[in-house]
Amino acid sequence: MHVIVVGCGRLGSELAVDLDAAGHTVAVIDKNRNAFQRYLPERWAGRAVLGFGFDRDRLEQAEIGKADALAAVTGGDNSNIMTARIARETYEVPNVVARIQDPRRATIYQRLGVPTVASVAWATDQVRRRLTPDARTVEWTDANGAVTMIEVSLPQTWAGHKLTPLSNGDQYRLAVVSRNGVGRLDTGDVVGQEGDVLHMMVQRDARAEFEAVIEAGPERGGH
Repeated sequence: MHVIVVGCGRLGSELAVDLDAAGHTVAVIDKNRNAFQRYLPERWAGRAVLGFGFDRDRLEQAEIGKADALAAVTGGDNSNIMTARIARETYEVPNVVARIQDPRRATIYQRLGVPTVASVAWATDQVRRRLTPDARTVEWTDANGAVTMIEVSLPQTWAGHKLTPLSNGDQYRLAVVSRNGVGRLDTGDVVGQEGDVLHMMVQRDARAEFEAVIEAGPERGGH
């Protein structure tokens, strides 16, 4: 597929090189000519376009008309959002993502249908997970905020017990168990082990019920 990467910093260049290595055609747009020389390999097989990602002439030069995906990953939130919206709404690029430094704004744009990656929020989550392993970390939220995926460190009370009670119809459901760094989708009869990390899909209105069940333990948390 053809991918456009807007922003040739460390993130954008690494993304572009990885996509190129995977066999995709890639065009990189950046306003700074030196960025291409600094971050792209000498034998860069893709296209380098000098200019702003929200400039339609530059997007046309990057062949947005045949693009399957676009990533706006410059250091400016406004530029990234503008670029992402033009790609999505004007050129109807099917896969678009924008990098947003401010996690509060990222949530707003996510609910407006603009997929975003909040780098600050990601880094904060990684630190917080290690400082407070008992905390519930939100990994994903749908555009309407109705369903979330949360990461939960398995309480010790559940070790050695089946995790079946942690699924309740369409209210909350155990989606993946990560054990020793390996994810497992077949969670039907899985027995919890110390150190397990659970990835739960939870309806917004059922969050409190799920929290009560997992905190109560397997003896009182069953249905």
